[in-house]
Amino acid sequence: MKLLVLNGVNLNMTGVREKGVYGAQTLEEINAELAAFCKERGHSVDFFQTNEEGELCSRIHAAQGVYDGIVLNAGAFTHYSYALRDAIASVSVPVVEAHMSNVHAREDFRKKSVLTEVCRGEVLGFGKNSYKLALESFWL
Repeated sequence: MKLLVLNGVNLNMTGVREKGVYGAQTLEEINAELAAFCKERGHSVDFFQTNEEGELCSRIHAAQGVYDGIVLNAGAFTHYSYALRDAIASVSVPVVEAHMSNVHAREDFRKKSVLTEVCRGEVLGFGKNSYKLALESFWL
């Protein structure tokens, strides 16, 4: 199985910003752990992070026919990006929405996702393990 982990806006600052929310590991360290997690189970995984909404949309489009699934942590785009929503809806590649924090226990604006309706599922609140659970959902 070939999977893609997409990270959106500000997630490049993981390990630096709000360590109490996102942890002390950098995104690169988390990605290395996820790569080993997938490899141990016989799956491959690629990673991409950007602060640009259109680049995420393009990566979702390009995943068609290449990847078996996408794990998407869109960051703040989660709450207002109809462009990402439409990109997800335009491909047949299943997408699982992932968040390290429990967005429902945070600020009101974070409680609504415009992406969830077009995603296969949602995993949140388990720190970096949210990614592992989302990845694992593809081979269960």
